[in-house]
Amino acid sequence: MQKEVRTVCYDDDLHLEAYRFEGTNQPFPNHFHDYYVIGFIETGTRCLSCKNREYTIRRGNILLFNPNDNHSCVQCDGGRLDYRGLNISKETMLYLVEEITGQRMLLGFSENVIEDDELQCYLHSLHQMIMDDSKEFEKEEMLLLLISLLIEQYGQPFSAGIPECSKEIEETLVFMSEHFAEHITLEELCKRSGLSKSTLLRAFTKSKGLTPYRYLQNVRINKAKELLEQGVSPVDAAIQTGFSDQSHFSSFFHMFIGLSPAAYRRIFKEGSRNHG
Repeated sequence: MQKEVRTVCYDDDLHLEAYRFEGTNQPFPNHFHDYYVIGFIETGTRCLSCKNREYTIRRGNILLFNPNDNHSCVQCDGGRLDYRGLNISKETMLYLVEEITGQRMLLGFSENVIEDDELQCYLHSLHQMIMDDSKEFEKEEMLLLLISLLIEQYGQPFSAGIPECSKEIEETLVFMSEHFAEHITLEELCKRSGLSKSTLLRAFTKSKGLTPYRYLQNVRINKAKELLEQGVSPVDAAIQTGFSDQSHFSSFFHMFIGLSPAAYRRIFKEGSRNHG
């Protein structure tokens, strides 16, 4: 049986994360990230659902996810997946777009699944340089060329990629973002939004592609990632982000991120030692 290998590193020069999953068959439930994802499939075939569209993704496909694009995927060929990806924060993307266009604005991808040999060549080369901890400026050059091509061919104003939300749903989102560490009930969300439970569930899920509870868990996981990056222990990160217990936290973190909280935290601890 093929051994599964997961490699993740944070590049201090480029301020982004690089992932590589080899031989994985883990399904990922419907979720979103608060950062951009640019990835490509090396081997394997998966069924992807993204923003209510269905795709069959396979070797050679490039994946482009904007922040808050809800998506899920599962292996559909009985085999395993080899995947490389870059996670780019909105702050880093703002810097890159301003460097390239002279305008400080967020890029939005117009497509979620594409095939482009030139882009894949840049993406593979850049990803390998990050994994090899290259210190050559070619690495930054490659990133700028990659983002330049994406802007030219698939760029749009970021707001165009986000559906309009009603005032009630927006108020619910703000409340969850401000009170994610607390015990939140559906009844409380209904009081805040002024909607009935069934109306809130239908409207929220149609707008965001996730139920309110699953959206809240995504908010908590994204906040937990920030804490782990700062060196906070998994136990404290679980407490500070509102998870009921460590087991619950670890289960959700692995489900969405593909790593345990401790393994994710080690990426940044090792990086600080290497640069200390």
